[in-house]
Amino acid sequence: MTVLARGIIARWADRLALSPHAPHISLGEGDTPCVESLSIGPSLGLASLHFKLEGMNPTGSFKDRGMVVAVAAALHEGSRAIICASTGNTSASAAAYGGRFGLRTVVVVPQGHIASGKLVQARVHGATVVSVKGGFDVALRIVRELCERHPVTLVNSVNPHRIEGQKTAAFEIVDELGDAPDVLALPVGNAGNITAYWRGFREDHRDGRASRLPRMFGGQASGAAPLVLGRPVDDPQTVATAIRIGNPASWQGAIEARDQSEGMIASVDDAAILDAQRRLARLEGIFCEPASAAALAVLERAISEGTVAKGTHAVCVLTGNGLKDPGAVEAALTPILEVPADAGALARAIEV
Repeated sequence: MTVLARGIIARWADRLALSPHAPHISLGEGDTPCVESLSIGPSLGLASLHFKLEGMNPTGSFKDRGMVVAVAAALHEGSRAIICASTGNTSASAAAYGGRFGLRTVVVVPQGHIASGKLVQARVHGATVVSVKGGFDVALRIVRELCERHPVTLVNSVNPHRIEGQKTAAFEIVDELGDAPDVLALPVGNAGNITAYWRGFREDHRDGRASRLPRMFGGQASGAAPLVLGRPVDDPQTVATAIRIGNPASWQGAIEARDQSEGMIASVDDAAILDAQRRLARLEGIFCEPASAAALAVLERAISEGTVAKGTHAVCVLTGNGLKDPGAVEAALTPILEVPADAGALARAIEV
């Protein structure tokens, strides 16, 4: 396997629990920008607010960080096929990396509960897509059972290599900002990402690269908030399909991140999520998918409740690109103006 120069394995190999003999594969994932807020942060009274744009990874979401490490490990172990259950982003990532590196890829999705953009990605990359009745939790259960009986590598976040890859985003934040923030806010669905970021920040603090540890704030949709309720949700519902998960696989890791960091996992309703998504697009020029906007929504809730003080340095992790699920915002968009091909008509229409 050709060794490639770019990507998180090439950059962080000595900090990943990955065999030194595993191939340094890449699609150019990682090194996503941490963009400073010009409008929302100042309006909230924060000392600084940055948005970590994980939607700029190759398949448009943070999943690529963990997937590249999981696929590298699978290749090293001689696997010929990978499988995942997915609400969308994991399927797109698995299909892309599986296709590029010659692995048969199967993705199992909950019937009627996946954004069309994500489903198209999985299919165009050549994956076998299987739809099952029930939610994500049902899909994950059956793929785990299959992998126990057949030589197929599971690449969901229960695969420890996924968490290892995702922790590199925390390393990048420390590099970009010079230290860990006071607060890190991110959406929580299957809970692998909050687990991974906390691991990464703790490693940076232990190694002296960060002088402090951030408080971790996780946002769950109110209709899919098992970690807030303290029990699984049988029929999770939310417009934020990426976090429509009722029984997170990394439940314990998320609770540890919350408690050890003295942070919070709270629910925000769909109206707050969509409002945050619209304001990110219109005020900051950042179009993220609805689940990503739960990071800002939960941060704003924490500030309004006094849990996060003004003058805080905060980072919101925006986990996926808005083009993953354009249907979520279309109903609220202003109509397209139709005018004759005439400059005067155009001037009247735009009132100049």
